[in-house]
Parts: sequence; structure tokens; C-alpha cells
Amino acid sequence: MATASDALRRVTAVRYVTPLRSGGSVPGVVEADDLGTYVVKFTGSAQGRKALVAEVVVGELARRLGLRVPELVLVDFDPAVAAEEPHQEVQDLLHASAGLNLGMDYLPGAADFAPNAADAVEVDSAEAARVIWLDAFTANVDRTAHSPNLMTWPPSGHQRPRLWLIDHGAALVFHHRWDTAADATVKAYDFRHHALGTRQPDMAAANAEFAPRITTGLLHEVVSAIPDAWLTDEPGFATAAEVRDAYVAHLTARARNSTDWLPTEFPSPYGPATG
Repeated sequence: MATASDALRRVTAVRYVTPLRSGGSVPGVVEADDLGTYVVKFTGSAQGRKALVAEVVVGELARRLGLRVPELVLVDFDPAVAAEEPHQEVQDLLHASAGLNLGMDYLPGAADFAPNAADAVEVDSAEAARVIWLDAFTANVDRTAHSPNLMTWPPSGHQRPRLWLIDHGAALVFHHRWDTAADATVKAYDFRHHALGTRQPDMAAANAEFAPRITTGLLHEVVSAIPDAWLTDEPGFATAAEVRDAYVAHLTARARNSTDWLPTEFPSPYGPATG
């Protein structure tokens, strides 16, 4: 049975720097008592705590599979640290988010990955396949050419920029309807518009590498990082531990059925055929 642990570091927000309005959840840049700076996603956002659960599960799973994800931390947030924020809608969000929230390490100078830009960071077919495999496994529908949710860091001129994965709140769509979650263990997703789909990904190789590594032990370790407060009062479950076990059971079954959902169709790197 999975139980809560201190798998994620816990920090306290001491200064609210600025809201980020590029996404619908309006995360904020926050300084914490460990001298770190974090992009914080709030429990009071329209997406709610399940988006934070998805961020933890997918982000920590990605990390254990060797993909680059900025460090995730739990952030104790007191709205009083943002008393100078002038926008009422942001203040409403912050006051609805008092308590425990989720922070992602702020990467100074990081840039959005532009899949079709001439100066895009080079991503080889193996790395592309690993990212696509993770997204297919976790049903992440929010990594498209129009919304890559990928960053490049460090900035050019320092070291060779590398690809970093961010924003996984739209993944794990099954946890919005637990009564039909069993059907989703074999459900395929259309990844023809994936941000890395033109990199000629070798999905068979990625599946051979990753699928055997998705063990119940690994999944228990990942879900143990979810705070109890984000799992309580889930309809159909008596305890937070039961919800954690449901995530483990679903993802274990999905890993065993990888040939049913493994993406195989992607756009041609040369664009649509003509003539």
C-alpha cells in the first residue's frame, strides 16, 4: 500500500514576485526560505488540486526515467506575502490557495522550445521517442506543436542548451472519471500533432527501454510524493492511501498494455505530400 512520504522537499514562500499569465492557471514566481525561486502552481486555480497531482506523478516519473524536469517542491504559501499584488483576480486565487502548493524550480534564462524554428535546439529521435512515450503513457494531451510545454536551458553561450519538460497538469485524464478509469488502461491517444513528432521517433525502442521499468515499486515511490491533502475527499475512496493505490493499479495495467496505446503515426518531417 502506498503511503505519503517526504519525497519532495518542503519550503515556505517568503515573497511573491509576479504572476505568470501565459497559461490559464496563473502560476506565480515566488521566492522561498531556502533562497530558491520557484514557479508555483496553486490549489485554488480553476484546474484544482488534480492538476498538481498530475504534475507530481508525471514529473517525478519522468525524473526516474532519466528525463529532465526542474525540481518539484512543496510550497507552504501564506497570501500575506502577496499583499502588494494589485490585481483582484490574482488576490482571489492566492487567498483560495493558502496552505500547501506545488513549486517548480525557476530556470533563469530558460526559453520556450519552438519545434519549427530554424534555431530550435536539436532533439534526436531517441530523446523525442522517450518524451513521446512518457506523454502517451500518462495520457498527456498538452505537448503539441502549438503548446510544446518544453523549455531549453541553460541559455546559449553558457553550455549546450538541453530540453526540459514542464507543465503536466493536463495529464492523467483518467483520474477525472475513476468509474471509467479501467477502460483507459488501453486507450490510445492521437499524437500526430506532438511537438516532437517530426523527429522520427523510434517508439519501439523507447517502449523496450521504459515499459519494463514501470514497476509497482517505482509507482508506489512516485505516488508517495503526493500530499494527503490533495487526495482526501475523493469520491469512491475512503482514504488517501486508497487513492494512491488506485493510481498505481491503473498505471501498472497501462504499462503492461503498452502495445495497445503506443503511438505509431506521426507527421512527415518533410511536410504533407504534394502532387
